[in-house]
Amino acid sequence: MNLVIFDLDGTLINSEAIILEAQFETFARCGLKHPGREAGLGIVGLTLDIALMRLAGLERPDDALTETYRQVFGAMRLQAESDPKLAEPLFPGVAEMLAELSRRPDTVLGIATGKSRRGADYIIERHGWGDLFATTQTADDAASKPHPEMILRAMRETGAQPGATLMIGDSNFDMEMAVAAGVAPVAVSWGFQSVPALKAAGAAHVIEDWAALPGLIGKP
Repeated sequence: MNLVIFDLDGTLINSEAIILEAQFETFARCGLKHPGREAGLGIVGLTLDIALMRLAGLERPDDALTETYRQVFGAMRLQAESDPKLAEPLFPGVAEMLAELSRRPDTVLGIATGKSRRGADYIIERHGWGDLFATTQTADDAASKPHPEMILRAMRETGAQPGATLMIGDSNFDMEMAVAAGVAPVAVSWGFQSVPALKAAGAAHVIEDWAALPGLIGKP
């Protein structure tokens, strides 16, 4: 059985606008200077407290900073229902690709995300993916990327072997996590980090569109 695990932010959903807006607002409320777009996107994928710690240049997570972000992001997600600027649309071709893979009898799908369980469940429910994923790993379940625990848990839950597992993501954390877990690291070219950075982090394949993915499944 093949297991294809997907990251969410920057891979399946384009959440750049709401993430950056929430970061800038959070830093402003906490009296901090935000280091800019590239830095803001560069920490996406890490567990929230660790991501904000790195972005703020702190030595340890700050509970007040993390809670402020949660409140700001939650309010903006409600605002996004009437403000297209804050929407989190699927990247082109995602719905069709997932539907195609779900029909393959030799393949199961999974998620490994730095989002909380609540955040991941929101995305799954919003897009009607309730029966699509055999395993969903979040920041509430496992150690932060790039630790391999999310992938190891997903393989245990589905019975998949490392040689039959792919991790699809857009960040160096995804690629490093895949390498650490002994599975195939597959990068997407449209996400939040550059292709050279993804290759440097261990990406074995970089796909330019979803049409390239099915041919990698089951490939030794």
